[in-house]
Amino acid sequence: MTDATTRGTDAVEAPPAAARLPKRRAMASLRLLCALLCLLRHLAASHAASRDTVTPGSPLTANETLVSGGDGNFAMGFFTPPGANSTYLGVWYNKVSLRTVVWVANREAPIAGAVEDNPGATLSVSAGGTLAIAAGNGTVVWSVQPAARLANPAAQILDNGNLVLADGVGGAVAWEGFDYPTDTMLPEMKIGIDYVKRKNRTLTSWKSPSDPSPGPVAMVMDTNGDPQVFIWNGGEKVWRSGPWDGVQFTGVPDTATYSGFTFSFINNAQEVTYSFQVHNASIISHLGVVSTGNYGLLQRSTWVESAGTWNLYWYAPKDQCDAVSPCGPNGVCDTNNLPVCSCLRGFTPKTPAAWALRDGRDGCVRSTPLDCRNGTDGFAKVRHAKVPDTERSVVDMSLTLDQCRAACLRNCSCTAYASANVSAGGRGIGDGTGCVMWTTGLTDLRVYPDFGQDLYVRLAAADLELASKSRRAPIIIAVGASVSALVLLLAVAGLLIWSRRKRLRRTAGSSKWSGSRSTGRRYEGSSHDDDLELPIFDLGTIAAATDGFSINNKLGEGGFGPVYKGKLEDGMEIAVKTLSKTSAQGLDEFKNEVLLIAKLQHRNLVRLLGCSISGQERMLVYEYMENKSLDYFLFEKANVVLDWQVRYHIIEGITRGLLYLHQDSRYRIIHRDLKAANVLLDKEMTPKISDFGMARIFGNEETEINTRKVVGTYGYMSPEYAMDGIFSVKSDVFSYGVLLLEIVSGRRNRGVYSYSNNQSLLGHAWSLWNEEKSIELADERMGGSFNSDEVLKCIRVGLLCVQENPDDRPLMSQVQCSSFQDSEVQEYEGVYFKWVHVVDEIITKV
Repeated sequence: MTDATTRGTDAVEAPPAAARLPKRRAMASLRLLCALLCLLRHLAASHAASRDTVTPGSPLTANETLVSGGDGNFAMGFFTPPGANSTYLGVWYNKVSLRTVVWVANREAPIAGAVEDNPGATLSVSAGGTLAIAAGNGTVVWSVQPAARLANPAAQILDNGNLVLADGVGGAVAWEGFDYPTDTMLPEMKIGIDYVKRKNRTLTSWKSPSDPSPGPVAMVMDTNGDPQVFIWNGGEKVWRSGPWDGVQFTGVPDTATYSGFTFSFINNAQEVTYSFQVHNASIISHLGVVSTGNYGLLQRSTWVESAGTWNLYWYAPKDQCDAVSPCGPNGVCDTNNLPVCSCLRGFTPKTPAAWALRDGRDGCVRSTPLDCRNGTDGFAKVRHAKVPDTERSVVDMSLTLDQCRAACLRNCSCTAYASANVSAGGRGIGDGTGCVMWTTGLTDLRVYPDFGQDLYVRLAAADLELASKSRRAPIIIAVGASVSALVLLLAVAGLLIWSRRKRLRRTAGSSKWSGSRSTGRRYEGSSHDDDLELPIFDLGTIAAATDGFSINNKLGEGGFGPVYKGKLEDGMEIAVKTLSKTSAQGLDEFKNEVLLIAKLQHRNLVRLLGCSISGQERMLVYEYMENKSLDYFLFEKANVVLDWQVRYHIIEGITRGLLYLHQDSRYRIIHRDLKAANVLLDKEMTPKISDFGMARIFGNEETEINTRKVVGTYGYMSPEYAMDGIFSVKSDVFSYGVLLLEIVSGRRNRGVYSYSNNQSLLGHAWSLWNEEKSIELADERMGGSFNSDEVLKCIRVGLLCVQENPDDRPLMSQVQCSSFQDSEVQEYEGVYFKWVHVVDEIITKV
């Protein structure tokens, strides 16, 4: 048809060229007009797609997203959290591939149903300036009413993540989201009290990753006395920042090491607020509060683009001394000492029996009363301190440090003083400015190795030895040079006697370890390898506590030997682990556990109370764990099934404990025998890692160690350790991955399973993953009552941790940050799941 028509047209005589010219011009003009219309349509569509403002008549709908102007750092829209069935309006990072919500408008008033079920949901601004979120049926679930009517209202998402309601774009702000933070603090956001606006800005955690409503953990500015920040978990204070010392909070000593950050603290009649700025545009960082099981955390995270994950930059509480007042009034907490609690100079434990068992909550009392009237009191300096709780302190910024000392001496109730601002005089060096005085017991006091400030504690003259020094002075002047030679002679003789006694004590101490062979290993902070630094229980006390090691008190038996339950005279329940003569573990392992675990303090590590050495009998005394070990519930106690919430809580605790060993403890520890049997559970099912007989201290410069003696449990050993004797922190990560899959499935890794082609648990898990049936790995005894997103997340993390190549496995810091704090787990860049049959072969042969 086309060809025929064309030929027919060609046969008709063409019109003159002059007649064709107007037609060609008309066609060209038409084509140009069409092109302009298309361009205008494209520009309009582009503008609509990237708008950052809501105005009357132009609401934000459920299928739209606002993107902030400028660099486009933030986006705002409707979303449904993973595992939820509700719709919220939130703000998240626009340039971060892992959606991370940093602010939620209607966290207490969600729209029922997922976002895809609410296409009619809107965020709108009325002609008078009311900002409102409405469901598809028109029901308003959240709204903001400005104090005065706005002539030209507009709601805009700014490039710092702040949603503002203003009178015209860029006009006067009538309301802003930064005044109502949720769980995340962004740069330029302020936390604290604004007296002008009458706002108390706090951070409050989500209830769970699927529920943005306010949870139990909150970050709150306390303006009483010298202002400081507290982390609350429900009705309990779990962490204190200490006051601002002009440079940083005294309880956050590493702030000064942050690169690219500036921190600000304002304390005046208008506001008491804290904020931070990030000066490097490539750094994406925020501070947030998280509720994890029974614990609350404050953590700073930074985005690592190459790994596609959030890196845990800092967090608190971090160690035992970060808890609020673990050593009680007038006690000092120092993680570099064992035990961590000690009394201030001039003070003694209030409850010696509890203190001996490392329970320092009752604190310390003065050895000598103060003598304010006679003016003989003085001060002892405590260096590098996180100063005590300042909630009831008195602050006078007009005084110098010398004037502060004088004011404290005049006030008979004053117990200590310190500079309020050390920035003028350096960190603990020089006078600084301002004065903080305490008139109560000194609670929540800790010291650091290199940070902190000077604290001056008031003491009686006798405790400062002022009186004895004043009496000795005239005698020394009178005798003078005539006795100097005698003094020197006596000093030399005393030194010789002291040296001889010290050698005898070392010899006697070494005899306690009779029959042991030297490991050639020394531990930092110990003057001698055999220095236990632990309470020693006599055999009679242990025998009485265990009813003569009665079979009725036997809790079980491991590679070390039998374990018995006991009760001391004061009613405290204990677990006694005895070294069996037939044990595969020997005296070296006993010494290793005593010397090592005594130096570790964490809520997810079992607490060693003491030891007993009598002849050939050697025993370790631990805190008693009411619920025995994890393997008892997973593999033995068939009539009790752990629900998923408890299992997830246990996983989180094990993660924190292992992270402490690898990264946050005084020493870098490789456990080497992490397994379900070595995870103990207290009465609240809080997990505590135990059995450090095989553990090794890792040097800061070491990345891996080769050993000819392979120890541990097959089924949990990494391939490089089982085959070549090479171990590192990644060996523990492998064991952790096995343990994760065991907790999810309720099955042991050792052994084969007929339903999975005679594969081990790891091989079975990998097969299900390849078949996209990983959810089938979940313990069927839970009856399907579990959070499938969390289960799949744990399986995925477990498989990441049990990869063949150690370099492909994550560090525990990555697991802690990425796996259990965020809503999703991202694959590490360039990492692929691998599996080799050699591990299955090792497990099957044993």
